[in-house]
Amino acid sequence: VQLQASGGGYAQAGGSMKLSCTASGFGGTFSRMSVAWFRQAPGKEREFVSAFFRSGYSAQYGNSVKGRFTVSRDNAKNTMSLHMTSLTPEDTAVYYCAASRSLILSSLGRASAYAYWGQGTLVTVSS
Repeated sequence: VQLQASGGGYAQAGGSMKLSCTASGFGGTFSRMSVAWFRQAPGKEREFVSAFFRSGYSAQYGNSVKGRFTVSRDNAKNTMSLHMTSLTPEDTAVYYCAASRSLILSSLGRASAYAYWGQGTLVTVSS
């Protein structure tokens, strides 16, 4: 079971960037899994960015990215994407994708609820 995040890099404030996460080893269960993006800036705790509880549910977003970031998932390809716009230096962080087979809805934004994690991809936004 593996999650592979990609797409990080450098952007200027006001710019946009797209991150992708590819899941492997989940068999045909990806569509039934909860998947999420978290981020962690230097010296800060891991922060919830966005998540899908399961397919058919609307995506949820953290307050700091609501209206600027859009998450999507493609169950046929076992992938998840995060489209980030109107980037600010405060968005600078390592971004992680995560997945869970047995998460409950009330835990969607809690990092400890996710059993599977990607390696992270660094996003740096300059002012």
